[in-house]
Amino acid sequence: MSIFSRREFLQVAVATAAMTGAGSLGMTRLAAQQRLTEADLLGFEPLGNVSLVHLTDIHAQIKPILFREPSVNLGIGEVSGLPPHITGEDFLKAYNIEPGTPHAYALTNVDFVSLAQSYGKLGGLDRIATVLKSIRAERGAENTLFLDGGDTWHGSYTALETKGADMVELMTALKPDAMTGHWEFTLGQDRVKELIEGLEFAFLGGNVRDTEWDEAAFESTAWFERGGVKIAVIGQAFPYTPIANPRWMIPNWSFGVREEDVQANVDKARDEGAELVVLLSHNGFDVDRKLASRVTGIDVILTGHTHDALPEPVVIGKTLLIASGSNGKFLSRIDLDVSGGEMKGWRHKLIPIFSDVITPDADMAAMIDKVRAPYEEKLNRVVGKTDSLLYRRGNFNGTFDDLICAAMLEERDAEIALSPGFRWGTSLLPGQDITEDDIFNATGMTYPATYRLPMTGQFLHEILEDVADNLFNPDPYYQQGGDMVRVGGLGYTIDIAKPIGSRISDMTLLKTGEAIDPAREYAVAGWASVNEGTEGPPIWDVVMDWVGKQGTVSLPENRAVKVVGA
Repeated sequence: MSIFSRREFLQVAVATAAMTGAGSLGMTRLAAQQRLTEADLLGFEPLGNVSLVHLTDIHAQIKPILFREPSVNLGIGEVSGLPPHITGEDFLKAYNIEPGTPHAYALTNVDFVSLAQSYGKLGGLDRIATVLKSIRAERGAENTLFLDGGDTWHGSYTALETKGADMVELMTALKPDAMTGHWEFTLGQDRVKELIEGLEFAFLGGNVRDTEWDEAAFESTAWFERGGVKIAVIGQAFPYTPIANPRWMIPNWSFGVREEDVQANVDKARDEGAELVVLLSHNGFDVDRKLASRVTGIDVILTGHTHDALPEPVVIGKTLLIASGSNGKFLSRIDLDVSGGEMKGWRHKLIPIFSDVITPDADMAAMIDKVRAPYEEKLNRVVGKTDSLLYRRGNFNGTFDDLICAAMLEERDAEIALSPGFRWGTSLLPGQDITEDDIFNATGMTYPATYRLPMTGQFLHEILEDVADNLFNPDPYYQQGGDMVRVGGLGYTIDIAKPIGSRISDMTLLKTGEAIDPAREYAVAGWASVNEGTEGPPIWDVVMDWVGKQGTVSLPENRAVKVVGA
């Protein structure tokens, strides 16, 4: 295996360490840009005969964004303390990344506000287009395979308004070879079929079946020849879609990990002459780690769903596990030496898409402007301002979700608010305006109704226990992704090491300091219910009304959740 992965990743960090150490975080963005170059970001020592390029979980973020990585991402059982379940300073130490460097900013939450002011935004499909064109020019399109891991047609106002059409148009221009899906399915079964029928590339989901005949709903495998190598790409859609999202939107499709089917598809591909087998997966990192330990014959798993960004592959037996982040912040490039029917070497680089450094591709920039033009005035409307850093990622709370909960408590006259532990949604720095675009980036979805219902204390306890087991079940196959449900007006203690039914204790109504009474009913507001027919105003209206009344949002530190057993 190659020893260049870490060295190449650190090229930029080492070059900038002297300038951007902890004592120099106030440097200007111009100085940062002058030090960091496009050549640094794209530099790669080629290897072998095949290049894979992976993009995943972009969540319809077509413009450059800010996205703070989590400060808390706990693993349970055998994966405790293993990547990606290390964050902050521990992450920097594990990968020998100097604090204050571009990669420290891109990959961790450490000094996020200061470094964001220095290095600016990341992502943007026009910058991604530039990187793709560079790789294809260097390696040759005939030797390059570009794969999209899904969560692509969802996550912005324009994706919601066009029912995914904007993302299909833009992604088609990037010429991916295949994709799989998850949030795509929340557009509804008919719309998904309609969009897939018009695709110029493969939509793969070998683990999705028709519920009537138990037959494959999508193709499992797409075949390619790159660098003289016969390649099988097997698609794995998010296995828990009908649980995490409304089943009624996709009534005729069933999902699952279906490990036996994955093995059967790999064996079939090998029997039919595949020299390289790639699993394009939206399982989530820990699910794919377990899958890699149990299914033989997969060379590379391109994983998605849990939004992890790792500067090196995790190697499980003979399988490379690649995590490429989210929101368009990164592309992964993996060069492979494949000969004699097997992978004999690899070289990898996680490429951060620094938008102030990478030259925008003019054609893609024009396309982005075109799809946003009808909505630009609405998207740019300033609703308020934030004095707090707004972010979503973290196992137990994010400040953007604290904002959403505060809005529901007041606007829906509730005692307790529940907000789902979604991992999508961009970040805002203190002092920034909050626009409609920003609010839709955190709320734009097809089942946005804000309900207000009576719930007993016992029922609230059951909700928290169920979500906690989804997140902290020791068996990854029972983890359905996402983070802990966010709470407003409610405090509790969680022991992540305990079994289901005994993780949650000390539930408290924060307004009075009283213990939650299992028998009492509380007025609870929430959104994104998976139940059909849920009634209430869309969450974005609730949030915009509240932010507009506040003018400037300032959120206290969230101390409502006490974590033990970590």
